[in-house]
Amino acid sequence: MKAQFKNYLSLTKKEWNGMVVLLVLIAVVLVAPYIYQWYHKDNTINVTAFNADIAALDEANPPLSKDFKSPKTVLYKFNPNTISTDDWQRLGLTAKQAAIIKNYTTKGGRFRKAEDLQKIYGLTKVDYARLAPFIIIPEEKAKPNIVVELNSADSAKLTSIDGIGGAFAKRIIYYRERLGGFISKEQLKEVFGIDDLKYDEIKGQVKVDANRIRKININAITFDKLRLMPYLNYKQVNAIIEYRNQHGDYASIDDLQNIAIIDADILRKIGPYLIYK
Repeated sequence: MKAQFKNYLSLTKKEWNGMVVLLVLIAVVLVAPYIYQWYHKDNTINVTAFNADIAALDEANPPLSKDFKSPKTVLYKFNPNTISTDDWQRLGLTAKQAAIIKNYTTKGGRFRKAEDLQKIYGLTKVDYARLAPFIIIPEEKAKPNIVVELNSADSAKLTSIDGIGGAFAKRIIYYRERLGGFISKEQLKEVFGIDDLKYDEIKGQVKVDANRIRKININAITFDKLRLMPYLNYKQVNAIIEYRNQHGDYASIDDLQNIAIIDADILRKIGPYLIYK
């Protein structure tokens, strides 16, 4: 019995060496924090210097006093066609609202009556009700009744339209060239930046001679040329060319109805521009 107990507690040399290594590791882990603190002592905070830095910071950025008040909105008589972005903000509008209005007038937009201000995107009914009594729009001198034909007008002629500046004139000409000309003046609303408000402003000053449009020979036009047509996307242009290659020339617009991705609305738009030679 005693011999068995002794054999149970006895250690081999390999086990003894392992136990020694384990004890050494435990000792190192326990002593390591003290050694670290010995070689890395915390720096003592200089309270005087710290307080001086805080005081300097407060002096550079003084807190708002209880008596501080944000600038009050000042309402005064103004012409919405001429005042600056800063003036709009003094009237109580946000920087974003002021920028939208200024962008509108810079591009040729005009307020002809106080009610026109209500059409500006982002302007609330409360804003308008507050500003309306102070709006003054001087009566404009009557201008000659000039009506510009859209398909023949150059940039100079287009800028004679009240409400159309140089930027809009360039966009109209660029779109007209891609389209082949305007069939109706309502197509102006397809030009980038001409929304319903702008269109209502200029529609009485323009007309369209549909006989001036440039026709497209659908049986001869190349992919790259047809790609310019604003009403057709890449896949639709490709489908038109491929159908022609596979089935021969188009006889009428009815043949285009056989192309699945060309719907009735697209046909209605491109139909007046097509010829079948």
